[in-house]
Amino acid sequence: MLVVDIESSGMSPERDSILSIGALDSENPEHRFYGECRIWDGAHINDESLEVNGFTHQEATDPSKKSEAELVREFLEWSQHLNDRTLAGQNPSFDRDFLRAAAGRDHLLWDFAHRTIDTHTLCYMHIVNQGNQPPLDIQHRRSSLDLDAILNYCGIPDEPMPHNALTGALSHAEVISRLLYGKKLLPEFDQFAIPWITNSSHDT
Repeated sequence: MLVVDIESSGMSPERDSILSIGALDSENPEHRFYGECRIWDGAHINDESLEVNGFTHQEATDPSKKSEAELVREFLEWSQHLNDRTLAGQNPSFDRDFLRAAAGRDHLLWDFAHRTIDTHTLCYMHIVNQGNQPPLDIQHRRSSLDLDAILNYCGIPDEPMPHNALTGALSHAEVISRLLYGKKLLPEFDQFAIPWITNSSHDT
């Protein structure tokens, strides 16, 4: 899997811009990608998005940074030799759609599949298979499994603020490994035990 996370200037792939991309190859976790860029000319900037990712208006428009097109081109080139380029992450359709829109703006070849692997679905299924009820946002009548809730379920603290694309990608990869295989993956999270494995070992 190609685990990916982006930070952006807003929520619309057509109107807003990528600001950073973080990724790693789950088969070879040391093979990582991180880069930042300025917004494309005319892109919208949402102040609430900047509060989440920590970029300033000045950083988002810095002419000395790579263009969005240059950064996406580098990411696509980096990914070409991976054995499995299935995109994975928390709500990966968001990241996929931003990357695809950016590639389209620069007329770059987009050869990723539409299918993705979502940590939300993996965690929801894991909770059910453990005989438990996934948490529900009663007000909005929907699952409340955001990334922090999934990290906590897997024994890991909340994602640091402001969000960083590479930190996000590492977090996604770690929870995928724990949920799918019951195994730790990255040294960054080795100090945190896997709760359901710890609990079952205490029961024996």
